[in-house]
Amino acid sequence: MFDIGFAELLVIAVLGLLILGPERLPGAIRTSSLWLGRLRRSFNDIRAEIEKEVGADEIRRQLHNESVLASLKETKNSISNDINQAGQQVSEITNTIHSEHSIGTPTAEPEHNTRAAESPAANDQDNKP
Repeated sequence: MFDIGFAELLVIAVLGLLILGPERLPGAIRTSSLWLGRLRRSFNDIRAEIEKEVGADEIRRQLHNESVLASLKETKNSISNDINQAGQQVSEITNTIHSEHSIGTPTAEPEHNTRAAESPAANDQDNKP
C-alpha cells in the first residue's frame, strides 16, 4: 500500500526513540498501532459495503434484464400464436374458395362434351366449309 521497506521502518524507529525517549515509545507504538488497525478496519468495511452495493446493483440489473427477457418471450409467443391463427384462417378461406369453385362452376370440358352430345348435326355443320 505505502511501499515502505525495512530500511524506512528502521529509520522511523530510531527517530521515534530519539524524539519520544525509551519511556514513552512503547505507548506511542501501541497507540499508533491501534489507530492504524482502526483505519484498516474502516477501509475494509467501506470496501465491503461498496462491493455489496455494487453486487446488489448487479443483481437488480440482472433481475430487470430477466424480466425484460420474460416479457419479450411472452410477446414473441403471442405474436407466433397470432401468426399461426392467421395462417389457419387463410388456409380455411383458401380451402373454402377452392371447394366453392369446384362445386359451384362447371368446368369447360363438360360444356364442350354436352354440345357434342346435343347435336351431332351441329358438328357436321361446323366441319363444312
